[in-house]
Formats: sequence, C-alpha cells, structure tokens
Amino acid sequence: MHKSQAGALAAVAALDEPTRRRLYEYVVRQPEPVSRDDVAAALSVPRATVAFHLDRLVDERLLAVGHERRTGRSGPGAGRPAKLYRRSDRQVCVSLPERQYELAGQLLAGAIEEADETGGSPREVLGRRARETGAELAEGATEIIGTLEEHGFEPRTEDGEVLLANCPFHRLARTHTRLVCEMNLGLVEGMLAGVGERGLRAKLAPRPGFCCVRLTRA
Repeated sequence: MHKSQAGALAAVAALDEPTRRRLYEYVVRQPEPVSRDDVAAALSVPRATVAFHLDRLVDERLLAVGHERRTGRSGPGAGRPAKLYRRSDRQVCVSLPERQYELAGQLLAGAIEEADETGGSPREVLGRRARETGAELAEGATEIIGTLEEHGFEPRTEDGEVLLANCPFHRLARTHTRLVCEMNLGLVEGMLAGVGERGLRAKLAPRPGFCCVRLTRA
C-alpha cells in the first residue's frame, strides 16, 4: 500500500470516534478559526476532552492550528495566545483496491496541454510523460517489486514473470482501454528504468482480473 494511502486510512480511522467526528464537523463548518473554549461551549463537551480530540485531528493533519490573542492586546499582561483550529488544506481520499485517478488526470491534462502548445501527438506525449513520471516515482528505489507494490499495482510472480493484480486506473481502463493501457505501460517502463531493472521488460498482455501490463524476462 502506498504511504499516502496508509496515511489516508489512518486519518479516516481517526474520524470513526463519534465525539471526535462531531468536533471535526463543527470546526470545518465555522467561517473563522475557533478555540477549544468555543467548541466546548457549542457542543457541551468538557474542555479537556475537546483539547484531546482537536489535537489528535491536528496530528492527522485534518485540522490546522494557529495562535492568536483574541483580546487584541499585546505585550505584558495581554495573556497567552489562544489555540485556534480550522480545516487544513489536506484532502483525504481512500480507495480499496487502491486507485490513482488523480495521477491519471494530471498525466492526461499535462499531455493535452503540451500537445496543444507543440503540435505533437497527444498519445505520444502521454506515453513519454508517463515514462518520465514512472521514473520519478521509482527514484531512490532499488527493486521493482516493492516499487510496484508501493504504487498500488499488487505485483504477483508467476513462472518467472510479474503479473499486476490491480490496475490503479481500473474504471478509466474499462472505457478508454487503449489509451489508459498505453499510459500504464509507460508508467511501468519508467519505473523499471528508475530502479535500473534490466532483467525484466514491460509489455501489454491483457488477462482477465489483472492489469493489462505484464513484466516478462528481457
């Protein structure tokens, strides 16, 4: 599982606690940041409980926190700044099996923009950008199986080949099969290059229940 996906699962799990979820929903609906006292008074929850749950939501990056003196005074005797909570900029998306539709959107949009600017073939530009992105995703990795696993492909070895049990772009691949499979192929080729794997090569080999890309011996 990709680290970001594991983090998203942890964030969603944090909201499974009913009181914490109530506090989160209250904070994100407010037009301005709110303090622990604001939340405690609005929801009739003990302040200590409010503090515990709000800080847990900050730890999961679901809320952001700042400090401000609400009296408007400064200097000695102005009192300590209050902790103020607001919705963070983090976006949480969880999909099981893992999907990467945001990555697909970025690749497709980037390819269309570049092709429009250069007059090149959108399909060829997409393939090149997919290979470049695959190499970037594999940067620092030393072996391909772990890299594929980390990015949601669920690799399985079989008779010296590597089958990919999950397509990160499954729904798109069902309706735009050729385009998405070629993009997927480019990504995996880029990953192979990124880890320096020369013993395997990626090819299109559709098989029911698997990603269209398979790794065979070079």
